[in-house]
Amino acid sequence: MPGVDFNRLRREITMQQVLNLLHFEPKTRSGAQWYGRCPVHHSDARRPRSFSVNVDTRRYYCHQCRQYGNQLELWAAVTQLSLHQAAIDLCHALSREVPWIRNW
Repeated sequence: MPGVDFNRLRREITMQQVLNLLHFEPKTRSGAQWYGRCPVHHSDARRPRSFSVNVDTRRYYCHQCRQYGNQLELWAAVTQLSLHQAAIDLCHALSREVPWIRNW
């Protein structure tokens, strides 16, 4: 199976696109920093702001489950797929072509 151009996907797919697919509703916003319930472990009502995401830098962190990373890693964590399979799945979810690397 050919490789996936992860760098291209990280450049072209925004954090907002991934959050929209996950139906993430921020509880509060402070500029590019958004807070809400963690889509990875579905934080409870006691910790509704455990999840922090910066939509400009495309990075997230959950203060409760300690998951962190970029938009592709977030999709992989939520879908419980390998990064390679999650990248393919995310492309399909966004109706876009997978950027394959055919010559390694």
